Amino acid sequence: MAQHRFASPPRAGGESSVVPVATSRRRFLGYLVAAPTLVVAAELTRQSVFGETRAAAAIPSAPQTPEVYDLLDALRDAGRPTANLIRVEVNRDGTVSFALPRSDNGQGIITSTQMIIAEELDLDVEQVRVTLADARPELMFNQLTGGSSTTFTTYTPIRVAAALAKGRLLAAAAQVLGQDVRTLTSRAGMINGLGFGELTEKAASATTEPVEVVLKGTEDFRVIGRPQNKTDARAIVTGRKKFVTDMQVPGALPTVICRAPDLNGTPKRVRNLDEVRDMPGVTDVEVVSTGVAVRARTFGQAIDGVNALHVDWKPGTVAGEDDASILATLKAAELPMAVPPGIGETIDHAFTFYFTSGSALETNSAIADVRRDRAEIWSPLKNPIAAQAEIAKLLGLPQNSVSVHVTEGGGSFGRRLFFDAALEAAEVSRAMGKPVKLMWTRADDSRQGRVHPMCTSRVRAQISGTSVLSFEQRHTSVATQINPGLGEAITAAAVKAPLGNLTLSESIFELTQVTPYHFGVSTRFLNEVDMRFNTSSVRNIYSPNVATARELMVDQLAEKMGRDPYEFRREFGKTDRLRAVLDRVADEGDWGRSMKKGTAQGIGVHTEYKGVSAALVEIDCRPDTADRKVRHGVTGPRVTKVVFAIDVGLVINPRGLEAQMMGGINDALAQILTSSLHLQDGHFVEASWDNFFYTRQWNTPPEMKIIIVDSGADEPGGAGEAGLAATCGAIACAYARATGTVPEYFPINHEDPLPFEPWATVPPVPESPTNGLKYTF
Repeated sequence: MAQHRFASPPRAGGESSVVPVATSRRRFLGYLVAAPTLVVAAELTRQSVFGETRAAAAIPSAPQTPEVYDLLDALRDAGRPTANLIRVEVNRDGTVSFALPRSDNGQGIITSTQMIIAEELDLDVEQVRVTLADARPELMFNQLTGGSSTTFTTYTPIRVAAALAKGRLLAAAAQVLGQDVRTLTSRAGMINGLGFGELTEKAASATTEPVEVVLKGTEDFRVIGRPQNKTDARAIVTGRKKFVTDMQVPGALPTVICRAPDLNGTPKRVRNLDEVRDMPGVTDVEVVSTGVAVRARTFGQAIDGVNALHVDWKPGTVAGEDDASILATLKAAELPMAVPPGIGETIDHAFTFYFTSGSALETNSAIADVRRDRAEIWSPLKNPIAAQAEIAKLLGLPQNSVSVHVTEGGGSFGRRLFFDAALEAAEVSRAMGKPVKLMWTRADDSRQGRVHPMCTSRVRAQISGTSVLSFEQRHTSVATQINPGLGEAITAAAVKAPLGNLTLSESIFELTQVTPYHFGVSTRFLNEVDMRFNTSSVRNIYSPNVATARELMVDQLAEKMGRDPYEFRREFGKTDRLRAVLDRVADEGDWGRSMKKGTAQGIGVHTEYKGVSAALVEIDCRPDTADRKVRHGVTGPRVTKVVFAIDVGLVINPRGLEAQMMGGINDALAQILTSSLHLQDGHFVEASWDNFFYTRQWNTPPEMKIIIVDSGADEPGGAGEAGLAATCGAIACAYARATGTVPEYFPINHEDPLPFEPWATVPPVPESPTNGLKYTF
């Protein structure tokens, strides 16, 4: 298969835009769909995985599963049978419509999908209308948003459908104009003076039939690869964008649930139901499986009702447990290493990662209108088919009697793979016999919601001279619930069977985790323990923890061998792509420069989702002084600089990719330095962002640079989670080098909370008028 390259004209900030200049031309099969206007669909053929250039090493490691077949391949293969149901429609007003069978929670896939369609149809981005599709059970495995897979799995089907539409429109225009179709040109919805709207009926088909199409050559791209602002950006910043709790569904009033203090506690008795029912604004109070639901005229009145309730609770699922008891259980479940100590010089390290929250800005929300014979649900769902099936089962209705509308969400980070709010709203609506607009409070999500599970990661390496003989990692975790399966009812039910979820978790681990170095005998294994927590695959699933442990060990190996950490990674790295991103961060970040005592650089790399990334960070761990506060405006360890390079394959929207990486970097800061949940006597202590220290504006790096590196790949990889793992590893390594101590748990403030507090104001630094705020891309 031929690969394209990218030209690199200069852009602001010294980086290059991503513009394709060569191509691969292949034929694909699409479908004309019987309809009064032009409707087209696509069929997927088998596509090759990315090729890699093996790097030389003293003791090569055998290929690992994701290097041959990874999670993206599995998700795309699962969606192949229904890819021809993804349809593009040309409207009579000349616009093009597409209902994207995915969920956009701020990652920008609506905009990138508009760009893909606009490219193939020679339209402006604004002429393409992309909405989110309702639950469509016929799509089976093809309506799941997860694993950074949306663009990878939909890129070719959408292009095929759009190319077929363009071909039909050109043919219709040739017939109307009486000209050879090869003489016609298309631009901005016009073909030689004829609008798409004038041609859509003439281009339509009375029957459904297969048609072979050729996609546009990448050397002709004028939209894909060019920076594009999110098409809903203005609506977001002006407050006009509508989320589910902004929606006005007739009769749906604000509803909040009073929940148990213990995790998964349930109501035993309510002492003052009638009293709360008589409170101002309250319309309904009902006991449901997860607590006591209060419906009122406003959310404030509903919360007042919740606070006034006196409820006796049954114990929760982890009553009496705390951090120490859970950690002890995990350590007892750790798997042994395969290579015994003593083969060479043996180095062992063990790390603990505490519970953490995904902290999506928009908490769980859903609207439900349940009637005797039907139900209608609105929620930002990433698994709408599985949600539809589960809600139908709860209500005792046929699945086709439950309409599930996917709304845009305000953040997910894996949280919306689960549909707890939608299921709960349906139960409450049925109990009250009225529509409800259910909202979880921030405390609900922190204390009763789904969390990234506590885990340990043990690493053992054996070295001899300048060779790494073996490198083994054993990851032990509270069970990561992935119970929506592959996004539909069948696998969702299968993973609820005994050991079903653990089997799926093992598969996800095996399809995503790679040790990207030639380290001789290399093994990675996962063991999970079902401990009755509500968990989910928080952004990047296992990789931030696995990569942190791995990259810290790599630094220790380099130190043992007397090698520079960057040079060591470069020598043992498996691929040219990995070395390319590593070289860029080392060069742009001025690796090895002189640093003051208590400050240091750290470096980390990661391979996943058919992409490679590297991060270089600088951290300040010096004791607090007035000078340090003036410079950084914060107490405690502060990452002052991040240089991040990524090769994610073909880039649809460089600006969107940069934004994704910035978000991932801030997630990494939180996971390594500041953000965790503390379990005490069966409940989590943290209730909101005042004590769950997610990254704030004042402790995000003053200097951040994102570099997009081209490897000539001819299709996109996964980007949504790619900013975390390498950055997590780099921050941990920088902290270890700055303090002289390898940390054993994360975040580093969990067991001995540090005063992460900003000054009220940050005075200007005399020698730096801009105070170091250099966001360059």
